[in-house]
Amino acid sequence: MSYKTKSSLSSVLKLRILVGFLGERSQFGWWPTSFYEASGRLFLEPIFSKSQGLAQYHGVTEAARRLHDEHLSVGTYHLFRLPEEIEQDLHDLMQEDGDALSPATLYGDAENALSVLESMSGAMPKAGVGPVSTGNIADLNDHLGDLAAVYSASFKSNTQSFPYLVR
Repeated sequence: MSYKTKSSLSSVLKLRILVGFLGERSQFGWWPTSFYEASGRLFLEPIFSKSQGLAQYHGVTEAARRLHDEHLSVGTYHLFRLPEEIEQDLHDLMQEDGDALSPATLYGDAENALSVLESMSGAMPKAGVGPVSTGNIADLNDHLGDLAAVYSASFKSNTQSFPYLVR
């Protein structure tokens, strides 16, 4: 599968971090966390002194996973619940490059992050409210643009969409 290259995994990880950042309370408020804010980092620092970036990533991922799971059927995959082997590879990649993948470093603010998300969108605009089918999990990397398009349209229209993939 194409997602097993580091470049492919990096694309998945960047999209996950970008959507995770935009979904936090200070941006679009899809989940009630603020792990990527300065106060979140300060909160985690005493507990995870050497792995704050990884703790922020897992906190946001879990909050996003819960919300998506509430709206999608069991057995589907989404940006925050992927097959276990991909999840493990993403964790490993985050451990290696975690500090370089901070939303504050990569995107700065919500407006710039939304612009980056829009630039990642596929050529065919894709949108919807609620669950939106985007394809097969075996072709995850081919559908990253679709996932970005659905999230981008959703954030811009102030609605919630949950793009998903099937096996």
